[in-house]
Amino acid sequence: MSHRSESGFEFDPVYEPLDGFDPAAKLGEPGQFPYTRGVYPTMYTQRPWTMRQYAGFGTAAESNQRYHQLIDHGTMGLSVAFDLPTQMGYDSDATIAHGEVGKVGVAIDSIDDMRVLFDKIPLDQVSTSMTINAPGSVLLLLYQLVAEEQGVSAGKLTGTIQNDVLKEYIARGTYIYPPKESLRLISDIFAYCQSELPKWNTISISGYHMAEAGATPAQEIAFTLANGIEYVRAAVASGLEVDEFAPRLSFFFVARTTLLEEVAKFRAARRIWSRVMRDEFGAKNPKSLMLRFHTQTAGVQLTAQQPEVNLVRVAIQGLAAVLGGTQSLHTNSYDEAIALPTEKAARLALRTQQVLAYETDITATVDPFAGSYVVESLTDEVEAAAVELMDQVEEYGGAVAAIEKGFQKQEIERSAYQIAQEIDSVERVVVGMNKFKIAEEEPYEPLRVDPTIEAQQTARLADLRANRDQAAVDKALAALKKAAQGNDNCLYPMKAALKARATVGEVSNTLREVWGVYVPADTF
Repeated sequence: MSHRSESGFEFDPVYEPLDGFDPAAKLGEPGQFPYTRGVYPTMYTQRPWTMRQYAGFGTAAESNQRYHQLIDHGTMGLSVAFDLPTQMGYDSDATIAHGEVGKVGVAIDSIDDMRVLFDKIPLDQVSTSMTINAPGSVLLLLYQLVAEEQGVSAGKLTGTIQNDVLKEYIARGTYIYPPKESLRLISDIFAYCQSELPKWNTISISGYHMAEAGATPAQEIAFTLANGIEYVRAAVASGLEVDEFAPRLSFFFVARTTLLEEVAKFRAARRIWSRVMRDEFGAKNPKSLMLRFHTQTAGVQLTAQQPEVNLVRVAIQGLAAVLGGTQSLHTNSYDEAIALPTEKAARLALRTQQVLAYETDITATVDPFAGSYVVESLTDEVEAAAVELMDQVEEYGGAVAAIEKGFQKQEIERSAYQIAQEIDSVERVVVGMNKFKIAEEEPYEPLRVDPTIEAQQTARLADLRANRDQAAVDKALAALKKAAQGNDNCLYPMKAALKARATVGEVSNTLREVWGVYVPADTF
């Protein structure tokens, strides 16, 4: 019987010691170059990873209630999901937003909503991750403004904005501006945070969404690291020193049920990134060489059929992330293939992490798989395949040029098609869906989003516009437009506009007016 890894490598029935394997060169010590064994010397032996549960739905008030529940149950970090209009920089009353308000995340239109979202949550005590890309600067500044209202200084704020627009062009689609302008805005964010928010992680360079679209583990890390290289090049070209911003870079990966290859993937990614930062960019600060990452279990592997089986899948995926050395983890709820998770399902997802952290012995030692014949062999194979793909991206002229030619997208679509064929033919078994099925599914009552949310948000926006100082808003938006037309950092006038109660859509539309919007070549 033949077994192949997700990246296409043939598994050996038995693994022997690797010829010429040099532990000092390939592994090093934990917390030291090349960081194969983890970015910190002690890893989880003194404290577990950050348990960061992703949540957000409906109104800001409803999401705030869920955040308080998660904190009460032991969550150490919040992770905000935004609805599609917010992700695309549209207000809830925009024509294009109709039918999508509050559906896949929380609707945030202005500082008024952000204030409600974090009501009575001490922002100097929690770490917050926000899954927002093209309008990442807008949501970051709204968060800072709310913190200031709480009396929390910017220097105390910790968290991450995803802010990774390149993967949007490849796999997800919530881009707004053309790549050149998007990179300019990201460089502005790097510079702003270096000065104003020193503890904030400025970007979470994401392979997760590429994996959800069908990328193999090798493709996932290759295209993610290639995007990371593009961001670093853009920041350096804007005049920033690499060691000024690189320590605040972070990454975001998926964890699949294929545990051995996932562990190898994380180890290979750390090794590649440390070399790139040292050899291409000349980084000297050890923190610039560290690939620190958040992991989310694989939503694409969850099934609507027999959803309770997803509890098992998520436990295995979470275990893979921990054994691979993740810095923070979100475990999906078992019902997410059906609808937004219920409170009970979200609590069980968190309990899964807590069982891993407090009832197993996997936190007792650093990098338990170090020296494993199979894992070290897989790490080398994933690394070699990823480097080969990264070299192909470079042949196009870098990540943006490859994106414009459709290279990454085509490669991922090819993998996705192969996976779909394997599932249809039952060559790839999905328990409960194409094998081990049951005649009748048990009834399940999903969480429903209130259909009146759109009307509520529209009314809030009308009230906001009627009661703000419109002259102050117009003046601030004009200053933002001027900065976008020139070379000044856009975040300073943007913050002034948001403080004056300009909306997410108004700020985004100001930049659309100057920079335009990205239209993929294959749409013509």
